Amino acid sequence: MLSPRVVATGTISAPPLVLVLGGQRSGKSGWAEARVLAAGLVPIYLATAEAGDAEMAARIRDHQQRRDVRWRLVEAPLDLPTALREASDANTTVLVDCLTLWLANLLGQEHNVERATAALTDAIADRRGPIVLVSNEVGSGVVPMGALSRAFVDAAGRLHQLLASEASEVVLVTAGIAQRLK
Repeated sequence: MLSPRVVATGTISAPPLVLVLGGQRSGKSGWAEARVLAAGLVPIYLATAEAGDAEMAARIRDHQQRRDVRWRLVEAPLDLPTALREASDANTTVLVDCLTLWLANLLGQEHNVERATAALTDAIADRRGPIVLVSNEVGSGVVPMGALSRAFVDAAGRLHQLLASEASEVVLVTAGIAQRLK
């Protein structure tokens, strides 16, 4: 399902890149986890969340309890590009969950989001195995009132557009139902 594509010349193209978008608690992470396991390769979970409070710690626990011993966990709240490069190989399928938390971490520590996004897209382009990216679709509501919130929504929208243009598949999950966009 997520194996490299063979083009007409018989050469192997880049491994699949799947972008999974959805709202908070839409079912996107569960869908993405099942998709990664279906690939039959070693599943690696690149987690970007940090337990900054009790509620986020509970969310992280919920995600951890869904995964069994097959999963290898790598925590990458800020340096996602390096973690992705190290985890990606022909025997693994990497799940990144989630890009919007990663963006929030970067903005919260005043990192250069454009530079980090470029490093991430370079790491994705160099992938040696399939990658499934999970991210919150945050741009469907009202324009946020605060400058930082607007910067976050704008950065997420730009990142999603960039990744969707490169992805072999884009899926929107709403109420636990996956809709293929690309």
